Amino acid sequence: MEFQEKLLKVDQALSRDDTKALAFLCKDILKCDISSTESPIDLFQRLEEKDVLSEDQPYLLADLLCVIEHFQLLRELDLNSTMSTTVNSITPYRKLLYELSKGIGQKELKKIKFLLNKDLQCSALELNVSTLEVFLEMERKDLLSSSHLDLLEQILEDVCPVLRKHIQQFKDSQGKIAQETGLVDSRPRSSSDAPRPGKDQTDPTRYPMKAQQRGFCWIVNNFDFSRSRQNQSNRIGTHIDEESLRHVFTWLGFQVEVLQDATRDRMLSSMRELASRDHTGMDCVACIILSHGLKGGVYGVDGGVVQLEELTDLLNGVRCTSLRGKPKLFFIQACQGKRREQAVPVQVDGPVDPEVNTQADEPSSPGVNTQADQTDGPSGPGVNIQTNGPSSPGDNTQADEPSSRGDICSDAVVASELLPSTADFLTAMATNPYYVSVRLEEQGSWFIQSLCPNLGQLVPRGQDLVSILTKVNKDVSQMFKRIGGCRQMPQLASSLRMRVVFPIPESPFIPKVTLEDFLGEESTV
Repeated sequence: MEFQEKLLKVDQALSRDDTKALAFLCKDILKCDISSTESPIDLFQRLEEKDVLSEDQPYLLADLLCVIEHFQLLRELDLNSTMSTTVNSITPYRKLLYELSKGIGQKELKKIKFLLNKDLQCSALELNVSTLEVFLEMERKDLLSSSHLDLLEQILEDVCPVLRKHIQQFKDSQGKIAQETGLVDSRPRSSSDAPRPGKDQTDPTRYPMKAQQRGFCWIVNNFDFSRSRQNQSNRIGTHIDEESLRHVFTWLGFQVEVLQDATRDRMLSSMRELASRDHTGMDCVACIILSHGLKGGVYGVDGGVVQLEELTDLLNGVRCTSLRGKPKLFFIQACQGKRREQAVPVQVDGPVDPEVNTQADEPSSPGVNTQADQTDGPSGPGVNIQTNGPSSPGDNTQADEPSSRGDICSDAVVASELLPSTADFLTAMATNPYYVSVRLEEQGSWFIQSLCPNLGQLVPRGQDLVSILTKVNKDVSQMFKRIGGCRQMPQLASSLRMRVVFPIPESPFIPKVTLEDFLGEESTV
C-alpha cells in the first residue's frame, strides 16, 4: 500500500478524540500551536513538512498508533515490524501526560477543574474541555512542564492518588539522567528525589549504561550504485556486513534501523530525523555507514557526497540536546582514497608474533581465489578490486577558523555544568585518509567482520570500546594474504571523556561468523 494511502486510511479510521490525542503527542515535535489541528491529515502534513514522517521514515506513525492503542490498524497497515526495531520521537513527558489522561474519568476531571478554578481561564474549565486540553492550558500558564510537575502531582494526590506513581516514576528517571550527565542541576528537588542510601554510585570513569534501552543503532547500507554519477560499482558482500551488525548491536541492546541504498539527501534527512528524536531514555547512539567513500566523506547511491562532519554536527550538543553527555559512536566502512597500504618491517625486542608477517607485501599464494575478493579501493593489476570511491581532488584541507567574537565569559552559569558541544564523539574509520578498504564478496569487509566478533568476545570480558577497537585495528592490520599484498589500517578518532563499557548481555553471543572463519586457513594472520 502506498504511504499516502496509509495516511488516508488512518485519517478515515480515527475519531475526533484520537486526532486531538495525536496532536497532543506531537506537540514537542512540531513546536507550535496544535489547537488548530482539524484532522489526522492536517497533522501528517505538518509532520512531513518537519521531515519527521515519510514513506522512508514511518516510525513516528507506527508509534503514535501504538500509544493510542489502535493495534488493529497497525496490523492492517503492516507497521508492526517497524515498531519491533524502532522507537518513537514522542517525548517521555508527553507520553506521561497522555497516560495520565486515560486514567482520569469525568468525575475526576470535574474535581481537577474545580481545584484549578483560580489558575485557569473560565473557557478552559467548561464541561466540554478534555483532560488533554486542561493540560495544554496549564502549560500555557506555565503551571506544568517536564521539570514542573509538582502542582499536577499535588492535584492528583487529592483527586486520583493511584496516578501519582506514574509521575514519581518519571521524576526518578529524569533525576537519574540529570545526575549521570551532569548537564543540569542534580540537587534533589524533594526528599523523594534524593539518592537512596546504599544505592551503588556511578563509576566516574565510565559513561552511565543503565537505561532499559541502550540506544538507536542507525545503519546506512549502500549497495546499488547503478544510478551513481561517479560510475561506481555495486558493493557486493555488504549484505553480510549488515547482517553481522544487526546481530551484534541487537545483542548489545540497541534498536537497529537500516536505511537501504540512500542518496545523499536521504542520508541527511534520515540523520536529521534521528537527531530530532528524544534520546532521554537512552545511553548512547550508534551510527554505521557502509558505502563508497572519499577522504572525510561517504557517497550516496546517486554519487552525491556527504561529509562526515555534516552527519556528526547534527548530533552535537547544540542540535541534539537529549544526547548531551552521552556517547555518539560512528563506524564507517568506506574508502578514503585510492592508495594501497604497504607493509614495513618492524624491529622488536622480543620474539616476533608468528602470526605477523614483517616482510614486504607479496603476491597472493597459488590457489587463492582473488576473484572473490574485493577492496573498497581502486583495482590493481591481476586483482579484481572495487573501491568505496576515489579521493576527491578538491578535498577541503583548510582548518576550522577560530571565532572572531573572542572569549566569552559569564557569571550566569556554573562551569562544571557545561560541556563542549563536540564532546563525547567516537569515530572508527575502516581505513586511514587517502587509502582503500577491503571487502570480500562472500564474507564481508575486513573492518566490520573484525568489529562484530571482537564486540561479541570482549564485551563479556568487561573491555571498553576503545580497547576493543584497538584490537580491531591490530586484527585488520595483520590481514593481507587474501588480496596478495593489499593491507589496511583502520583509524580511530575520539572526543570521549570517559570509557564506553557496554553492560554484559544476559544471553551469550553466538557469532554469525567468527574471526577464524572469516580469515580461513589460507588467510590466517
